[in-house]
Amino acid sequence: MGGLSQYSAPCVPMKFACSQSDLNTNLSLVSRAVPSRPTQPVLGNVLLIADPETQMLSLRAFDNELGIQTSFAVQVTAGGAVALPAKTLGDIVARLPEGELALALDDQGDSQLVSLVSASGRYELRGMLAADFPELPVIVSDEAIALPVEALLEGLRSTLFAASTEETKQVLTGIHVKLSAASIEFAATDGHRLAVLETTTESAETAVPEDFAATIPARALRELERILNLQASDDRVELRADESQVAFAAGDQLLTSRRLEGAYPAYQQLIPRQFGNQVDVDRRQFQSALERIAVLAEQKNNVVKCTLDSDQQVLLLSVDAQDVGSGRESLPAQMSNAEPGNIAFNVKYLMDGLKALGSTEISMQLNSATQPVIFTPLGGLKMTYLAMPVQLRD
Repeated sequence: MGGLSQYSAPCVPMKFACSQSDLNTNLSLVSRAVPSRPTQPVLGNVLLIADPETQMLSLRAFDNELGIQTSFAVQVTAGGAVALPAKTLGDIVARLPEGELALALDDQGDSQLVSLVSASGRYELRGMLAADFPELPVIVSDEAIALPVEALLEGLRSTLFAASTEETKQVLTGIHVKLSAASIEFAATDGHRLAVLETTTESAETAVPEDFAATIPARALRELERILNLQASDDRVELRADESQVAFAAGDQLLTSRRLEGAYPAYQQLIPRQFGNQVDVDRRQFQSALERIAVLAEQKNNVVKCTLDSDQQVLLLSVDAQDVGSGRESLPAQMSNAEPGNIAFNVKYLMDGLKALGSTEISMQLNSATQPVIFTPLGGLKMTYLAMPVQLRD
């Protein structure tokens, strides 16, 4: 991450040229760490650092909890640094035509005036001193843990959707990540559902401490997912952590985040180990049927009723939305020891889980209409999705 340390202002004004698409892409990436209501004016800015030695431009954004840094190749005529208003700069650059852009800082003491020139016109933006922009947290760690990009992406895609969005449930707004020598376990729950995925790290090159576990805000990990999507699937991500912070370095991108405090629920104890009923269904058929019937479920209370018909070997879905209408769907299923009965779910929770499971076929395991139901893929990911049923009222 060359050029990301605090920059010493040079005697000459900063000047560099780059492509509109490169600047737009990297601004979009870091701007997601710019707070909508900054507690300090400088945090509403993006820090730009032009390094003449590496011929790289580094961008940094920070909201005191989440920090993102990125670097890319430019043509640096003169090095320097300045903090520019993130939204204004981003909106202008996004609307400029493709082609080369030239940026120059007229550094006159406290007056930080930056000119932005493109083929279509010229803009001037007033910035702030780079020295006023805070450093990202420094994590003192003996050695980084090298983790495969593909393993991290699998874990994030399979769990992020299940994290709570209620700030009152602070620890549940994060993903709990546990590392072992051969795997990473990801877990997320909002109190109504639970998603757990274990993915292999056999190709990781660095020894993993056996007791490593951290709860990381889902918001930060959504940004990490975007960064990882820019990397090759066989690349490595370097993870560093201390008691309060974590940092992920991937290529020319760096993400830092605070760790959530508090004990994460003992989720493995919530997962039933024995079941009286098992229903195997085609995941896409199930998902498509739910999407259709959700049109009516959303008109009432988002509840869909599932009926097990073991005689006909079909799973029936139904919604009765008073004053709106009703809907019925049926799909073939393989039922083992399934007793006829009804069970209801929040239709959104079902659709979210089916989308994350990913396999061609899934298994639905249950005991009664009031106990947790487990959904697992038949082959593929080692994932468990638990959903609490909704109690039906006559």
